[in-house]
Amino acid sequence: MARSLAMFRWLLLPWHALRVASSEKAFRDNPVIGSPRLNRLGLHIARKRLAHRMAARRRAAMAALLPDAQREAFLRDGYLVIPDFLPPERFEAMRAEVMARQARARESLDGYTMTRLIPLDAFALREMPATRQALLTPRYLGLHHYIGSFRRLPRLYVQTIFSGVRQGPPDVQSFYHTDTFFPTVKSWLLLTPVNQAEAGFTYIPGSHLPNRRHLAWERRVSLTAHLAGDRLTGEGSLRIGEEQLARLRYAAPRKLEAQPNTLIIADTSGFHRRGLSEGFACRISIWAQSRGTPFLPWPGGDLTIPPLRGAATRAFGWLDYAVKRLRGRDNGWRFAGTRRPADPPAA
Repeated sequence: MARSLAMFRWLLLPWHALRVASSEKAFRDNPVIGSPRLNRLGLHIARKRLAHRMAARRRAAMAALLPDAQREAFLRDGYLVIPDFLPPERFEAMRAEVMARQARARESLDGYTMTRLIPLDAFALREMPATRQALLTPRYLGLHHYIGSFRRLPRLYVQTIFSGVRQGPPDVQSFYHTDTFFPTVKSWLLLTPVNQAEAGFTYIPGSHLPNRRHLAWERRVSLTAHLAGDRLTGEGSLRIGEEQLARLRYAAPRKLEAQPNTLIIADTSGFHRRGLSEGFACRISIWAQSRGTPFLPWPGGDLTIPPLRGAATRAFGWLDYAVKRLRGRDNGWRFAGTRRPADPPAA
């Protein structure tokens, strides 16, 4: 059996090697990407440097999508906070529609946090005209295109984060980490307020542009990431302690508090985390994410057939669940039946 498994791994080696030129990030699952010998020679850092150069080139081609002040602030800090993003009437119409939405949800319980996701795919948005009118606009999409460095429709969800639902440690998103080795985008259009005592998004300004110390740290981590006891580091979402982070000499972390109708959008290849919460809190937002192929020199476009545009949001949930089950892993997510965004967590 062991010999057969070893032979199978050798037969897959060309496939693993080809994945080096893709968005594949898992050290544990890919023996080429996770190879200590190759990473000692600089494979991981070479992929990171090239991916950042390509993203800069794609963003330069889309510079007109953002006003000069916003573009300069993002390039400096790695994130933007835009209050009063939508006209008040449009925001209130969207919020009423979203909060009344009852649909099949996925939920994850981790540490003291429960997260609920309700997809806003093409099929859902057909039934939600105010939400569609608010989100599928050149301004909203342009921000995601530029910061994500690709012209593609982001996956959209209603995200509810319940903090302090039980006694336990902080959830895995509450530790500083990077999502990927290459620039990517996530955003939150807040439907409820977030204050300093709650689980606000926390970002290390400027960390989307890796400095010399950052690259040296990632090189060291890449040598042992395939054996990391931390599952997410092994999968390529590198975790870092606060003491190590301080040695990289970035600006102090910023935990963001904001009112409803604020858009927070960031390149999550920079260091960030979900802020720690003091007691029970509930945060509801429109959550968007988009991730392209890091080594392409052009920003491309959305090739989806228009009637199905955005349908991948729901399919992604099913596919993620199926792949993790086939690999014998539990990613913590379950289908929770029909829920509204503000429905309290089940006991």
